[in-house]
Amino acid sequence: MKNQDNNPKDEEIIFNRELNIWEALIPVVLLIMMLAYNIYNGGELFGQYSNHFILLTGGVIAAIVGSLNKVGIRAMSIVIWENLKSVITPILILLLVGSLAGTWMISGIVPSMVYYGLQILSPSIFLAASVIICAIISLGTGSSWTTSATVGIALVSIAGAMNIPLGMAAGAIISGAYFGDKMSPLSDTTNLAPVMAGGELFTHIKYMAWTTIPSILVTLVIFIVIGFTMDIVEPTTQDTLISDMLTSKFNITPWVFIVPAIVVGAIVMKIKPLVALTIGALMGGVFAVIFQPEVIKELVGVSTLNFLAIIKAVWKSLITSTELALPSTSEFQELGNDTKDNLAKLLQGKGMEGMMWTVYLIISAMFFGALMDAIGALSRISSALLSLSDSIFGLFASTVASCLALNITASDQYLAIVVPGKMFAKAYEDKGLAPENLSRTLEDSGTVTSVLIPHNTCGAYQSEVLGVSVGEYFIYAIFNWLSPFMTLLFAALSIKIRMLTDKK
Repeated sequence: MKNQDNNPKDEEIIFNRELNIWEALIPVVLLIMMLAYNIYNGGELFGQYSNHFILLTGGVIAAIVGSLNKVGIRAMSIVIWENLKSVITPILILLLVGSLAGTWMISGIVPSMVYYGLQILSPSIFLAASVIICAIISLGTGSSWTTSATVGIALVSIAGAMNIPLGMAAGAIISGAYFGDKMSPLSDTTNLAPVMAGGELFTHIKYMAWTTIPSILVTLVIFIVIGFTMDIVEPTTQDTLISDMLTSKFNITPWVFIVPAIVVGAIVMKIKPLVALTIGALMGGVFAVIFQPEVIKELVGVSTLNFLAIIKAVWKSLITSTELALPSTSEFQELGNDTKDNLAKLLQGKGMEGMMWTVYLIISAMFFGALMDAIGALSRISSALLSLSDSIFGLFASTVASCLALNITASDQYLAIVVPGKMFAKAYEDKGLAPENLSRTLEDSGTVTSVLIPHNTCGAYQSEVLGVSVGEYFIYAIFNWLSPFMTLLFAALSIKIRMLTDKK
């Protein structure tokens, strides 16, 4: 029966009841087949925007399925618009991260981090140290994105200088960043999960520690073993080469660390990330003027620094991709092309322009996810998973599967928490399970696995910011893929499965 008000959202809910599970899976199966075919053909079947095109095509397929099941165009359009509005802030954050990366390069912040990092960290402890550093920063800020955009960028650069595979470094950075994001009371997902499950924030965090701490400890042990056993030639010569290059191009000084300290402090003080990142990007420009006048001259091609040159250089670093030339001495000019390329990466800044590929990917992913939501496919898939859960373990397994499916199909970690949270809350209550069981499972399988999906907003963001593809860091993001297995292990062994009677 149609709603008398003819509200598109109400119309959508009623019409979607006609969608069966096989119809709901059509867009998902075809999307996976197209993505797999694209990967098999080198990842650029349709050019550099292959994944974007495939996601948009998947969305069109979902729209066709919805139309055949009486879902109105207007109803689908409203959901698309609502989903696109929900990623406006993440897109703005991504653009500001590009600006921040640009000004932090020309101001000498990232080069100074790399320079001092080479002096302090050794290759054998680098991976484990990266996990710990990022975990601490993320715990304080409540944001894995902010962590990657600040210390993460520097750590990847240091890893490249040490000849450590960038996939390993990115995996360590992401593992630490998502541990802190998941456990911090300042994190939005940490607050969202207990709300959806009907629990309390600090009860949720305390209960989540039972699966999260073992996961991060296992991650640390693995990275320690990798660090002490991998065959890394101590890059003494390259260390000297990089240090010489950085000192010849920049005024290396610890004073520039004032800027990242202010940004991290602002996030800890609950200043909105958009404001904090804007402050960080602009302060990077100011510090470039103070500490790196020669860099500004090179960037705009002038011999004398003036006000117009300063404005032009800072604006360029904020908006467009920038690159400084390697030193002109014979020592650097005689290097091989691969070595030159590696060193040149330390002298590049992204700017907003460098983030546009990821922005387009996020928009494409949200288009697909919105249409899957609008036609009722997401709720139908979750309902099908829910119907399979006769036992308590089956209920936990269905929740994990639902979160993973939502991260793949909806391309957004928030939907991977909200939709299963709504769908499974009553089922957990009927089984006599306390809500913290559900909220913990949502975080263990929804929050942390989002970064493992290339077209998910989190996977796209981390890949772009760190300059490492999801395929390269997937296996090394140990904490992220281990967490769902840990929560299932606890469920299978009935460890810390709190019942409602226990809570009372």
